[in-house]
Amino acid sequence: MSNEPTIQDDDDEMEGYTKIDRYNPGLINSLSKHYHSVLQQIGEDPKREGLLKTPERIAKAMLYLTQGYDLNAKEILTSAMFKEEYSQMVVVKDIEVYSMCEHHMLPFFGKAHVAYIPNGHVVGLSKIPRIVDVFARRLQVQERLTNEIRDCIQETLQPLGVGIVIECRHLCMSMRGVQKQNSVTTTSAFTGEFLKEKTRTEFLNLISSKLS
Repeated sequence: MSNEPTIQDDDDEMEGYTKIDRYNPGLINSLSKHYHSVLQQIGEDPKREGLLKTPERIAKAMLYLTQGYDLNAKEILTSAMFKEEYSQMVVVKDIEVYSMCEHHMLPFFGKAHVAYIPNGHVVGLSKIPRIVDVFARRLQVQERLTNEIRDCIQETLQPLGVGIVIECRHLCMSMRGVQKQNSVTTTSAFTGEFLKEKTRTEFLNLISSKLS
């Protein structure tokens, strides 16, 4: 899939502000036709006023929510790698996560906590949330998302270890199926030094603590 920036969407306008997104017009047209058909098949009338532009809006939303397929997480990390003799734990916690479950294409959302121990190189702190987004903006399961973030950091930075914890609520559980609204799913993945209990405990303590 290619979200080539060829047309713009300025639906979201406020005084003094216009939000502009650019999309591939061929993809928008193709997806819109499918969503138009879906609306008909569930018993709606795509021609009524409130739904006239809905197929196009859904198409644009879907391309935005799956833009991670067009992004290279390793390139993002290598674009901001720096030599640095720092060998203590680096933690970026409470990173917002928004993704789509591949089983029902319903959202799951929550927070990711990412840590690594440098081995001669550090990375710009903003790149950690960016690679979380790269993998989250694809059809996912939380378990694979956790491993993909871990593996990307380990393979690219080659640190002494990587630790990941993700906590999410899944709408496929709260809106349908078992309908358990307050359940939270937690996944974790570790490499290197984080496989040691002492290091892993330090990481878990850091992400659960609040700065005063």
